[in-house]
Amino acid sequence: MPVGGSGGLRGSVRGSGGSFSMHSLLQSYSSALRRPRTLGRSLSSYLNHTTHLGTFTRMHTDDEGALTNNGSPLLLLPSQDINKRLSLPADIRLPDGYLEKFSLNSPLFDKPLSRRLRRVSLSEIGFGKLETYVKLDKLGEGTYATVYKGRSKLTDNLVALKEIRLEHEEGAPCTAIREVSLLKDLKHANIVTLHDIIHTQKSLTLVFEYLDKDLKQYLDDCGNCIHMHNVKLFLFQLLRGLNYCHRRKVLHRDLKPQNLLINDRGELKLADFGLARAKSIPTKTYSNEVVTLWYRPPDILLGSTDYSTPIDMWGVGCIFYEMSTGRPLFPGSTVEEELHFIFKLLGTPTEETWPGITSNEEFISYNYPRYRADCLHNHTPRLDNDGVELLSKLLQFEGKKRIAAEEAMRHPYFHCLGERILTLPDSEFTYTHTHLLPLRRFMMVPDNRFMRTHTHTPHTDR
Repeated sequence: MPVGGSGGLRGSVRGSGGSFSMHSLLQSYSSALRRPRTLGRSLSSYLNHTTHLGTFTRMHTDDEGALTNNGSPLLLLPSQDINKRLSLPADIRLPDGYLEKFSLNSPLFDKPLSRRLRRVSLSEIGFGKLETYVKLDKLGEGTYATVYKGRSKLTDNLVALKEIRLEHEEGAPCTAIREVSLLKDLKHANIVTLHDIIHTQKSLTLVFEYLDKDLKQYLDDCGNCIHMHNVKLFLFQLLRGLNYCHRRKVLHRDLKPQNLLINDRGELKLADFGLARAKSIPTKTYSNEVVTLWYRPPDILLGSTDYSTPIDMWGVGCIFYEMSTGRPLFPGSTVEEELHFIFKLLGTPTEETWPGITSNEEFISYNYPRYRADCLHNHTPRLDNDGVELLSKLLQFEGKKRIAAEEAMRHPYFHCLGERILTLPDSEFTYTHTHLLPLRRFMMVPDNRFMRTHTHTPHTDR
């Protein structure tokens, strides 16, 4: 909700010198905006200098998203708390004069803020406008989209601008529609944040938070040898973000290192939800032409369209192996070759190991040799026994036998991180919480040459 718009603000801010209304706070802030530049001083920075603030009346949103007041006091610990309650970035920089043009005594301030008025106010601040963002560098180009590194004039932070070209007759690609519809409801520390959407006649631009690189680039920069402690942190963050999606019946369907973004603090986030789907009811109509070949599970390779969240867990296993060894697990160039690599390592399936497989027409047509399963320990020397066991539970032929993301997070492989890591709020990262666990448990161990560069080429639409 915008700060200055058309109402909904109630309550008071109290300090050691007495109390004053929220209206007075905004009026004080608006009077401080006197710079002749397009963007004003951020509200959070203003509050940082307002040292006499002590408590803030608790506000909450009703069903329409309007702010109301229940009168209970709340300690104003971080100044960003106000912006958070107003549904704005903590570092927002409101345009000069934005608050001044509204009468703080207007009756509109005593009304709930409607969705229409909120949209109008956000537009006046600068959301949804191409001129709000400055393009800096071109980072990558795909079939449907071009990705640029940019900067937001609203926050002065770096952003990633995914510019999707619109065809006159075809409109926006379905991948873009899926990505927007899903990401607007997925708010988690391990999922990339969609900040803004800009629609023009020629393009649809998605504004994402900027991260330094993807996991594939991270592997390249450290010579394909990630410290095993970092492997554990990355894997846990991947499972954490995926568990959030799966709890909401969202299937990513395209997990691979290029779609896992990492910043210079080692925070990993799931990205590129163009192939994702929300699985609300059981169905057998899903496509089996999903997931990049190297990370596609065997049941999908053999034509299955009846799948659910376990489709993502096979990819987690492949990524886990790749982080641990520095090389892809099943680098096939065709479906037949991909299955050949899988069976050569895990053994050619039989009725005992995969009931019903001998009646699968595609499996029969390939006529694979009868391979015996190899020991995973022989291929993952850097993994301990717990790590190999977890990998084995991820790489199961049948989806129903694969370990779920939530169960995997509780696997003994992660016990060294402590129990309370499982109870962190969705909006917070794992290793930054030194008040919960010793810092060494969450700290990234420097990998060779990772800090050498900070260029980022995010994966674009296929």
